[in-house]
Amino acid sequence: MAALGRGAPRPERSALVVDPQAQEIVQRSRSLTEKILLSIPDTHASCVRSEALQLNSSENAKLAMMALTIGIPSAPVLKVVSGNFPLEMCLRRMSEGLQLNRALLAAVSPHLENIEKVSELQADIRDLVIQINKMLKMIQGETVVQPTPTPVTLKLPGDYEVQVAAHLTLVQLRDFGQDMVRCLRILDQSNEDDTDR
Repeated sequence: MAALGRGAPRPERSALVVDPQAQEIVQRSRSLTEKILLSIPDTHASCVRSEALQLNSSENAKLAMMALTIGIPSAPVLKVVSGNFPLEMCLRRMSEGLQLNRALLAAVSPHLENIEKVSELQADIRDLVIQINKMLKMIQGETVVQPTPTPVTLKLPGDYEVQVAAHLTLVQLRDFGQDMVRCLRILDQSNEDDTDR
């Protein structure tokens, strides 16, 4: 049995679950993700004026073609850690998805009238990326390069496109954040009573 343990190339989920320092990072990440999710409705209200663009609308799916026209890439798919979806891949995708959404906010914010809430959201996303990359470093045993978000170029010829871009970015960030909370909940041992999976 001991020989099997030594043969493992690097710690996976168990290391994050057992290590108290890692648990602190998991809990901080979960708390930041929940803070971001709570701030999305206010941010949306502050920068999206069109009544037709609602966060929880069933009409959002119909804007997929508009997202392509504007040039909004989709966030990476997140799944709960499993044999087919290892922790390292999960954390990498979290980092990539957060960086993408931060870059989208950076691309649209110069076109918005009110950017205070957007700027606060970007700062929270940056802080969350730092926490996720700390977890990646613990798994890999090496420093994770903190990439600056790759600038995203959006086609925003008019105010309506700006409104749609802000709206779709916040909808995507909300959906991605909800997936992150599900993944982090599995890693968070302080909440073993959580029955919502």
